[in-house]
Amino acid sequence: MADERPFLAFRFDVQISVPGVLGLTNPLCNAAFAECDGLEMTMEPKTVREGGNNTQQFHLVGPVSYGTLSLKRGMTSNIDLWKWFTQSVSGDTRSARGEAVVIMRNGEGKEQVRFKVHDCLPLKMKAPALNAKEGLLAIEEMQLAYRYFEIEEPQPPFGLSAGIGVSASAGVSAGVGFSASASASIGFG
Repeated sequence: MADERPFLAFRFDVQISVPGVLGLTNPLCNAAFAECDGLEMTMEPKTVREGGNNTQQFHLVGPVSYGTLSLKRGMTSNIDLWKWFTQSVSGDTRSARGEAVVIMRNGEGKEQVRFKVHDCLPLKMKAPALNAKEGLLAIEEMQLAYRYFEIEEPQPPFGLSAGIGVSASAGVSAGVGFSASASASIGFG
């Protein structure tokens, strides 16, 4: 039975890789982000009305749009995010796209869910606000546009795999027939 407890929002990893760009370590900046926001998708429905029927409307699936991923971290001597932004807007590596993975973890550090963010393009780099009176950490911010993302459940540990398949069919001819089958397999390997 699946664990239905809500996830924690403070244990997560962000891994950004930019293949094919020289001078960058992969993953960038060791996944040291303090905030991650903007994993969202919105579907804009197409509304259709039936001719002559003014009391009803039908909603059809329309285009999906995605948010902007906003990442914040304490600034360090690793400036790979700045290098990526600079290289993606100029030179031979213009439009250098990256891939990101956001992993949510439970209190023990076990993976609960994974978001794979595809075709990332840096939109904004923001240097930390500097204030000598406050004595706070210097926080830099990066914003990424992305084409889409996928959500995945964690993989079972140690190569344990479980699968359940169910199929059903019904047909009508001279009589009615129904068949169903279910199978489950657990393999170690």
